[in-house]
Amino acid sequence: MTDARVGVRAALAVGRVEPLPERSVTRELAGFARRNPMAAAAGLVGLLIVVMAITAPLIAPSDPLKTDFRRMANPPDARSFFGTDQVGRDTLSRVIYGARSSLIVAFASVLLGTTVGALWGVASGYLGGRFDLVSQRITEVLQSFPDLILAMAISMAIGTGMPAVIVAIAITRIPFGNRVIRSVALTIRELAYVEAARAAGGSALRVMTLHVLPQCVAPYLVLATAHLGVAIIIEAALGFLGVGIPPPTPTWGNMLADSLTSLVPHWWLVFFPGLAITVTVLAFNLFGDGIRDTLDPRLSPAFLRMMAGGRRG
Repeated sequence: MTDARVGVRAALAVGRVEPLPERSVTRELAGFARRNPMAAAAGLVGLLIVVMAITAPLIAPSDPLKTDFRRMANPPDARSFFGTDQVGRDTLSRVIYGARSSLIVAFASVLLGTTVGALWGVASGYLGGRFDLVSQRITEVLQSFPDLILAMAISMAIGTGMPAVIVAIAITRIPFGNRVIRSVALTIRELAYVEAARAAGGSALRVMTLHVLPQCVAPYLVLATAHLGVAIIIEAALGFLGVGIPPPTPTWGNMLADSLTSLVPHWWLVFFPGLAITVTVLAFNLFGDGIRDTLDPRLSPAFLRMMAGGRRG
């Protein structure tokens, strides 16, 4: 028995063990902000964008679908801060409501795709054998297609609309979740306590649930955060190409597509949706870098780019 254990037991015997200090959420957030000020600022911007999307009906100046033919294609002014589009709809209201559509698609598709990929990766890495071999061949086939091309093909096959876009983007995220979490499971299954659980008669499902999955939480969170920006870009691209959420639902991609014929004279119709996409993607990417550095500092930028779907497409 080590001296440390003897000391702990002696302290317990005389009741002199003091409780560990509680870790307050405020203190943890303050520490994160000190260590990663850029990521903290990006997280705050991302939170404000999420709040804006949730409270769109309360803060939008007008109905995003309401037309006013007396104010068609008006530049930004005191009445319409972001101007109006070709049929007199308020651009600021459409940008705010577009954030709701883009974020719903991004969060839902990343949650679905990363979760399915992670569970598949845990099973593939832990079980191994023929199941792992077949799984990796399927993953390689999915990864052989550029993300946008694959999402566009799936969306065209199953139909347009928000559910179809969510499923299409989610499928493009599955291979990355599979590969990353599988690599974690391959390492964990060789650890002594996992082998002890198997030797004690634990079933594969029980061992994966109790001993492997909890160790995959940190890389899962890093993976999901890194994918949010990619999902927003893919959703905007699908809307721009006409295979995303169909009009009249306002999305940033649809707004860019609508302004295509009037790019030069009506600059605000391109600038403000494009600025919204840029700020949102940048905020989530910077926040994701901070989450990576906090939860798993060993992850290199190159590895993160692989997880986030750094393939151009």
